[in-house]
Amino acid sequence: MLRIAIPNKGQLSEPARQMLVEAGYKRSRSARDLVIHDTDNDVEFFLLRPRDIATYVASGTLDLGITGRDMLAESGVAADEVLALGFAPSTFRLAGPVGKFESVADLHGARLATSYPEILATYLAAVGVTATLVPLDGAVENAVRLGVADAVADVVDTGGTLRAAGLETIGDPIIESEALLIRRHAAPATPETDVFIRRLQGVLTARTYVLVDYDIPLDQVEAACALTPGLESPTVSPLHEHGWAAVRAVVPKAQVHRVMDRLADIGGRGILVTAISACRL
Repeated sequence: MLRIAIPNKGQLSEPARQMLVEAGYKRSRSARDLVIHDTDNDVEFFLLRPRDIATYVASGTLDLGITGRDMLAESGVAADEVLALGFAPSTFRLAGPVGKFESVADLHGARLATSYPEILATYLAAVGVTATLVPLDGAVENAVRLGVADAVADVVDTGGTLRAAGLETIGDPIIESEALLIRRHAAPATPETDVFIRRLQGVLTARTYVLVDYDIPLDQVEAACALTPGLESPTVSPLHEHGWAAVRAVVPKAQVHRVMDRLADIGGRGILVTAISACRL
């Protein structure tokens, strides 16, 4: 049986569960569930704190896990990224009072509050800055106001929380994070893990692309196929009406309206867009 760790709370939790449902796995019945037994797919999902998932996976106790890149880096354990999952994006950045620090070098000798001391220590060593780290468990934005730190290093989504605390970012992001599927370092692939990975890849593809069908004059087929090349090649079929063809192709979702406009400009008609619920490539 495949054993997989998924987040039990935070911004990773609900998107991870939704992705698993789209991949054909059983949804938990209660937010208090600790384990989800999916007997149809021979998988057990263990709901764990996102910060703990990398440790369980690296130990070999669990086969795979879903966590954030920042949490994987902070754990310091031997686990590898298998697949980026495309949700929960964030950056880990330094921030200080507005106008006080112009660059990272200005933080030399400062007190830095953070919930990610391992990532921060590694970064500071790489850039040659010596500082005193103040480890905190969340809500580090208040550390400057409360006088326990001169600046902070924290996960930033929109930056609104930092601005509300009178802080501004310093320098470039230390790490850019998103949700990941992870596996123990050098763990051998198995048929069971391969199936799970392919299912998640199918969900990612289905979310990224749509299926476009349209009719096009025969003399515009080449131009139309250039607009909708598909993943490999579009499907072109003759219509009963002489001089016309029907085309079906996969198109990136983000580009579909622009593609529809250009198809209409070259004589396309009956342009239909269909969502893809699942796929395999």
